[in-house]
Formats: sequence, structure tokens, C-alpha cells
Amino acid sequence: MSTLTDAEVAHFLEFGYIKVPNAIPRSVCEEAERECFERLGFDMEDQSTWSMPRIHMPSTKHREVKDVSPVAYEKMCALVGGEHKLKQPCTWSDGYIVNLGVRADDPWEPAGPDCPGWHVDGDFFLHFLDSPEQALLVIVLWTDVVHQGGPTFMASDSVPVIAKYLADHPEGVEPNGFEFQQRIRECQRFEEATGEAGDVYLIHPFTLHATSQNVLRKRRIITNPALILNEPMRFDLPMNELSLVEQKTVNALGGVPFKFQPTRERERRVPGQKQMPKSSM
Repeated sequence: MSTLTDAEVAHFLEFGYIKVPNAIPRSVCEEAERECFERLGFDMEDQSTWSMPRIHMPSTKHREVKDVSPVAYEKMCALVGGEHKLKQPCTWSDGYIVNLGVRADDPWEPAGPDCPGWHVDGDFFLHFLDSPEQALLVIVLWTDVVHQGGPTFMASDSVPVIAKYLADHPEGVEPNGFEFQQRIRECQRFEEATGEAGDVYLIHPFTLHATSQNVLRKRRIITNPALILNEPMRFDLPMNELSLVEQKTVNALGGVPFKFQPTRERERRVPGQKQMPKSSM
């Protein structure tokens, strides 16, 4: 039985995300923040020790999501069509993304198409419309995240933009092949993923998003783990048999179920490594 409320279902189908408040106890978040700063070698209360404005920390440990946040896990399962769809173990790590003052000395620039860094996640696979490698974009807030304090920017009307681009390219799209700065100019609705420590955002994987400035120099720690499926998504079933993520994709492409068939094999990618043409390998 779905743990999603009617309001959450409606919000996801319209805007492509839901926010799960208080999904992790604040005490757990506070301990994570202390561990994060210990690993960095920074003093939480002394900004003079914060030698880097942005750090993407490597993972040292993983915990099953159902143990860290049962409520977020249940809602994740409900959005993708059930726990049986998820590749197990389904875990979150301590690979924290820390923003302690990105572009803090520049004038504040609100979310919009001119902001740098718009993208969709997934630098480790060739992207198709039905890719199972990124069923949801998850943003876990380990600290309070406030306006002008480094919230993730989201273009909440970008699902149709990315869905159409992928539907038009059944041969697959490289992680850096979306021409994101062109895609973002097709969007008009911009939001900020603000909230309190322990809140979790569950977001359609085709949602364009970007790092924002932290002009307040607040301690901002998040993670954005990928949610992986056992099998590719399907769009050719009756709407009431599709997951909400699949329904949102079908709606973005006209609202009529259809069969999607990739014209190229699914391939892994090495993050940061340029893919060479097969003929030159």
C-alpha cells in the first residue's frame, strides 16, 4: 500500500518532486555534521579553518536507507512502483557535498537560466529515457539549508524538456551531451531545495538542478545518492500500472503510454573520463 498522501501524489505529478520533512532525526544529522567536520579537519565554529568553499567528500561507509529513514524509504518505494523494483542493498553513504561559501563574495544571483552548472545527475552511464541507473534524484539535508545559504536550485518544469531530448535520442546521450545551458532556457519555473536538517527531497531524475551560492557562509551539508532499479523503466502499460515516475514521464511526452526501445546497448561510463568513439579504441 502506498505511503504517499493524495497531496504528495498530485505534487509529484505536477512539479516532479516531493519533500519529506523530518525524515531523519535531528540528533542523527547533528552527529553526521560533527563527523563530517572531523574528517575535513575544520572547526565547525571557526570559519577561518574552512580552507575550501566546496568539498565533495568520498564515501567511507554505507547504511541501508530503511534503517536511516524508514519514512523516506517507503516513499521512495511508492514513487518507483514498489520495493521489488529497487536494486538492493539500497543505501546512503557519507559522501557529503559540503558548501561553506561557494561564490560568497559575488552578488546573490537568484535561480534562473543564467546561473551556471545546470545538469541532471548520472555521470556513470549512457543515458536513455528508461535508464534504471537513476530512478530518483534524492537530496538529503544533513544541515539546515536556507535561502542564500547554498540550497540546490531546481527547475521544476524541466522534466518534459529532458524527457523529449531523451525520447529524440534513442541511441543514448552521454552524461555531458545534453547541452544543459540550452535545455535550461526552455524552463521557467525555478525553486530552491531549502529545509531543515533531516528533510529529504525525492525528485524525478529528469529534473535540471544546480549548485547555488552560499553568500551567508552557512554550514551546508547534503548528499544526493542515486536510486537504482533492477530493470529499465516501462512506458507501455496502462497508466494505473505505471509507477509515478513513469507516469510523470509519459505525461511529459503527451500522456499516452508508448513503447520505448533503445537503439544502442546500455553502457557504463567512468566519471570524468571522455568517451572515445568505438572505432578509435
